[in-house]
Amino acid sequence: MATSVLAAGSRLAASQLKYAAAQGVRLADSFSREVVDDIFACALKKQTGVSLKYMLDFGSKPIERQLILSAQFLHNELPVRLSHRVAELENLPYGLSAKPHVLKVRDWYVESFRELRGFPKVKDAGDELQFTRLLQHIYRRHTNVVPVMAMGVAELKRELSQAIGLDDLPDIHRFLDGFYLSRIGIRMLIGQHIALHEPPQRENHIGLIDTKCSPAGVCQDAIDDARNICMREKGSAPDVTVYGDPSFTFPYVPSHLHHMVFELVKNSLRAVHDRFEDADDDPPPIRLVVAEGEEDITIKVSDEGGGIPRSGLPRMWTYLYTTAKSPLEEMDNTEATEGSDGPSVLAGYGYGLPISRLYARYFGGDLSIISMEGYGTDAYLHLNRLGNVQEPLP
Repeated sequence: MATSVLAAGSRLAASQLKYAAAQGVRLADSFSREVVDDIFACALKKQTGVSLKYMLDFGSKPIERQLILSAQFLHNELPVRLSHRVAELENLPYGLSAKPHVLKVRDWYVESFRELRGFPKVKDAGDELQFTRLLQHIYRRHTNVVPVMAMGVAELKRELSQAIGLDDLPDIHRFLDGFYLSRIGIRMLIGQHIALHEPPQRENHIGLIDTKCSPAGVCQDAIDDARNICMREKGSAPDVTVYGDPSFTFPYVPSHLHHMVFELVKNSLRAVHDRFEDADDDPPPIRLVVAEGEEDITIKVSDEGGGIPRSGLPRMWTYLYTTAKSPLEEMDNTEATEGSDGPSVLAGYGYGLPISRLYARYFGGDLSIISMEGYGTDAYLHLNRLGNVQEPLP
């Protein structure tokens, strides 16, 4: 299999390089030499990671001086991070760089890079306000990077073979892990700065961070959303029982936690519903446990959905592997570029679990899956309680 994949990939890469040359899709064909040189010069610079604790301490009193310092940091840091991604997007194997959807993502990153580099140094409150408006524009531009990139990778997979998964293309998988992890970091930094300008929507919030985030509360919201979708897609939804102290809180980003738990519960709902769809009795409830440790908060999602074979576990972490029909096959270009931050269907996209693991790892946590074939699956979501781990920058 490995030999055939490499051979197919080599043939495809050669044809894609010819296509790229003919169509003029290289970076230098679309942008000035000055911009291209600047991108690759910035890509040689080291990225600077921050921690959740740093964001909390820095944003606890968002006075004018701190907002200016934050803007100055982002003005220097964001072009470096964007340039790293552009350089990678320009040199992907198997001709992936020439895919129209990948080119669209690359051009979004280049445009944001150009706008940031063209913005003068932030010196006072007026500059900072204008810079924040630019960040809002960039944040909106990059909303649909994940599904658009997924469409480009899906096209590559179709060209290689329907039987080939990205576990057979480890270099592509490593790139996507790094690319999506970087995107989480960029959106966190931009979103945090923008949120510091807004009046707190809820008490105890410092930007996007809830200093008293209730894991049990966020989990319940994610469960409600996942069950609503299951009801809409399947006609019914198994029950989910939550075990944990609802009064326990710790500093975290609720939107990140919601994203991860929603994905885990959604998968369990689908598995349990499908296994017990024709049974006379009600399906067994899914169990969600929140455990408080000194270093970690652990959330376990357990189901009796039948589990999966051990041989299939590695595929759960590869992009665009799914047992459901992929809506990417039916999504047109307009939907992919004008929708929301990510489609909320029950299944089919194939990147929910690997990206959820990246969200967990971004602040020093992790996500693991243990399955008992013929019985069910346990998912363990570990969250770093101390908030002292720097971003794992690719």
